Amino acid sequence: MKLVVTVGMPGSGKDELIAVARSMGLATLKMGDLVRDETRRRGLPLTNANVARIASEEREKHGAGVWAQRALPKLTETRMLVDGCRSDAEVTVFRHNFGDLFVLGIFASPETRHARMASRNRADDGVDLQEFYDRDRRELKWGIGNAFALADGMLVNEGTLEEFRRAARSRLEAILARED
Repeated sequence: MKLVVTVGMPGSGKDELIAVARSMGLATLKMGDLVRDETRRRGLPLTNANVARIASEEREKHGAGVWAQRALPKLTETRMLVDGCRSDAEVTVFRHNFGDLFVLGIFASPETRHARMASRNRADDGVDLQEFYDRDRRELKWGIGNAFALADGMLVNEGTLEEFRRAARSRLEAILARED
């Protein structure tokens, strides 16, 4: 199995990378969907605060790699992209379970990410600048910086959407060609 795992701060372009991966025929899994599903299961509205609380509570109760552990049974295709790794513990879970793993970091500056998040109108995005920085601090506390440090490669997303899509396709093609 070839598994590509993304790591990137909110608004960095992970959803766009998923769209590119899907257009290439890759199966995908968004780890954030696991958290949002758990939030809904508990009967809570999908707000930034609720999703963050559930994510943190589960990490505190079950360990830093809990969301990666919960993703494992859903990784059934030969070639997949998993979006949204948040810690080195999650990278470790994936590396332990998949020999052919590529961790791909996606970088965009805070200014670029905030502008994107303000325009995409997702329920669990805080568009207020203070909420944005609070979310960044929370992600960093979970260990996303450590996950970034373990990335096998990086995509910078500071240009146009078309530029990013071309770069993403090219990078994914190169990663997948390694398995041949």
